[in-house]
Amino acid sequence: MPNSNRHLGKGHADPIGLKGFHPQSERFAPRSSHFRSLGHEAVGLDGSQQFVAMARSHSQCEVFHQDFLAMQLPESRFDGIFANASLFRVPSQELPRVLLELFKTLKPRGVLFSSNPRGNNEEGLSNERYACFFDVDTWRDYATSAGFAEVGHYYRPPGLPRHKQPWLATVWRSG
Repeated sequence: MPNSNRHLGKGHADPIGLKGFHPQSERFAPRSSHFRSLGHEAVGLDGSQQFVAMARSHSQCEVFHQDFLAMQLPESRFDGIFANASLFRVPSQELPRVLLELFKTLKPRGVLFSSNPRGNNEEGLSNERYACFFDVDTWRDYATSAGFAEVGHYYRPPGLPRHKQPWLATVWRSG
C-alpha cells in the first residue's frame, strides 16, 4: 500500500542566470521512478522551463519551475528533500534564506539530504557557473542556522582516501 510521503527533488537551478548544463533534470526521472516504487510521491524543481518540461514528460511527476533565489514553496508539504549537486550553486549571501525556505517546506521531522562538492570555503565562477565549495564546518553552520539538526555526514565516493573524495553528503532533520 503506497504511503503519503512527498519528497522534493532539487535540480540544478541556475540562480544568477549563468548558462550551463543542468544534469539533475535529466536524472530526475529515474530517481522519481525509484521513489515512486517505494510508495513516495516525487516532486521536482528546476530553474529551466525546458528541463522542467523534459522532467515532467519523462517522470510523469509534478515539477515546479522555480529557481533557488525566487522559490515559493508550500509550507509543511514535504517529508524529504533530495538536493544532490545543487545547493552549491546558491551564493553564500542567499544561502541562509534558501535553507530557511527548504526548512519551512518540510513537515516536522522532515529530512534534507544534500550532497555538494566540498572545498575550503571558496566562492565564485567555476566552469562559467557560480559555485560555493564549503568545508563541513561552514556547511554545518549554514544548515543549523536555518534550524536543521544534523543526522550525519560522509564523503563520496566511498572507499577512497579523503583527498580523493570531493563530495560532502549531509543528512539533516527539521524541527
